[in-house]
Amino acid sequence: MDVPEVPSKVAPDALTAVLDGRWAELRRGVRAQMAEARFRDPVDLGIEEHRAQVLDQLRALAATDRPGLGFDPAYGGGGDVGGSVTSFELLGYGDLSLMVKAGVQWGLFGGAVQLLGTERHHERYLRGIMNLDVLGCFAMTEHGHGSDVQHLRTTATCVDGGFVIHTPDDMARKEYIGNAARDGRMAVVFAQLITGSEERGVHAFLVPIRDESGAPAPGVSIEDCGPKAGLNGVDNGRLAFDNVRVPREALLNRFGDVAEDGTYSSPIESDSRRFFTMLGTLIRGRVSVGGSAGSATKRALALAVRYGEHRRQFAKPDGDEVVILDYLGHQRKLLPALAKTYALHFAQEELVSKLHDIDASAPEEEQRELESRAAGLKALNTWHATATIQAAREACGGAGYLAENILPGLKADTDVFTTFEGDNTVLLQLVAKGLLTSYKQDFEDLSPLATARFVTDQVVSAILERTSVRKALESLTEGSDSDVFFRREWQLRLFEDREEHVVEGVAKRLRKAAADPFGVFNAAQDHVLRAGRVHVERLVLEAFVAGIERCEDPDARALLERVCDLYALSAIEEDLAWFLGHGRLTASRGKAVTSAVNRLCAELRPHARTLVDAFAIPEQFLAAPMLTS
Repeated sequence: MDVPEVPSKVAPDALTAVLDGRWAELRRGVRAQMAEARFRDPVDLGIEEHRAQVLDQLRALAATDRPGLGFDPAYGGGGDVGGSVTSFELLGYGDLSLMVKAGVQWGLFGGAVQLLGTERHHERYLRGIMNLDVLGCFAMTEHGHGSDVQHLRTTATCVDGGFVIHTPDDMARKEYIGNAARDGRMAVVFAQLITGSEERGVHAFLVPIRDESGAPAPGVSIEDCGPKAGLNGVDNGRLAFDNVRVPREALLNRFGDVAEDGTYSSPIESDSRRFFTMLGTLIRGRVSVGGSAGSATKRALALAVRYGEHRRQFAKPDGDEVVILDYLGHQRKLLPALAKTYALHFAQEELVSKLHDIDASAPEEEQRELESRAAGLKALNTWHATATIQAAREACGGAGYLAENILPGLKADTDVFTTFEGDNTVLLQLVAKGLLTSYKQDFEDLSPLATARFVTDQVVSAILERTSVRKALESLTEGSDSDVFFRREWQLRLFEDREEHVVEGVAKRLRKAAADPFGVFNAAQDHVLRAGRVHVERLVLEAFVAGIERCEDPDARALLERVCDLYALSAIEEDLAWFLGHGRLTASRGKAVTSAVNRLCAELRPHARTLVDAFAIPEQFLAAPMLTS
């Protein structure tokens, strides 16, 4: 099989220029600051020392203008949402506790005040949030309600022109709240608003949790969550409220307000729609977590690839020991993961640009599409981080298990990323829900006639699929495997076709939900999750292709073309059972996919170091003893 030739040598800087993209200057500045000694890893620090170091590092960040990038210029901010998210992502190259602490302070707490509050909150708090005069928390998650925020149990009852915040039982305790155990002075508390005898759904309130001396405020109970598997530089705590009184102005009132006489008003009539609109404004944290997971993944791969070129094991017949990255099995562990990391990088960059460019007055459909994309990419980024960091640890053998060699800390710190800022399983369901909106009319009318028409349409669609769609694919598969596999049009169409088929299948299964909606959905949940995943994988491939189009250096572009091929073909190989079972690939061509992945690994092996060096990770974060011994 003839794989297109890869240039013999590509400069890492040429790849870095493509990867840095729209916010290249900002990326260079953040990397330069992170190279300072004060941003060292927390080697052998106890929990309290680690927390203190992270707070000191946070203050060093606050001394620059970067934490204010995402805030309104009227209050000293930079008005650069994309730059703000990008700077958070890059913190993932270093101590992830700092990234999380910064994300809580400026992304979640500050973001909630800016996006859910109004001028009175902005004028009073935003400058203090940016310069750390006001250290805060984001108190949403409860012991009994994590993903199901709409039904959390903390209450905010309107009484005598103010509100009483109350935790009715242990299940309503705010849990795992960053900045709460040690440093936070105020919290954005999400609670069920009660005015008169009416419940108005979840709203956000600014609640002081400590006094000037640092002691818990009256009525506020604070507990330390204690040691965690990772991220111990973040002071996670539990909060409970015993009839804590706050003024009427404590309500972050962009989407709902209460007058002095207790009258409720909102620009959005529906409680449910108001809730989801409110949550939709807070996606920056989700985007940042996905991007930071990508940064940690890059660091792990850089360590593992360098080790793979350094470590030798077993001898050839001529007596020379073999560099372990020359083994196909080792390449298989690292290089497809590296290709997917590149693909996710371009998808993340595209997402950040969309987040930056979207206008507050954009149509609701555009807002929902952005939320869906953010949810799906957060899921794929964080799952990929978990799998790849584990593979990198294994690729470094026993050395990779030593804390001094960084990988165990990365593994522990990123493990929770799959479940915070949205559980990944729930997020993929959100993605699938968005995909099914085109079937909304079918689901609204459940009459026998409508059902019959729907089923008939599905039969016709299935026939068309077996003819026109398959013919379209077959027209792209003429020629040898080496010709077909490296046709970008064929790769893209294969991903598109899989998505179309899976989403149509989900719609057909859920159409039967009239009699037992929960039972039908639960029985089809695996199908729903697959629909979300294959949709995002298609977006990722398209983003990679678009990223290559922006590359002006011909050698760098040629190398990226092969990396993109490895991403596409390894993704097809990973889901080979589906492609074979649904007739998209023949058995012989399925075997050839595996051969193509092997050949691509061999072709890209000489460029592995170049590909990880292009991430431009500050060297102090790659200073592992295993690379010098």
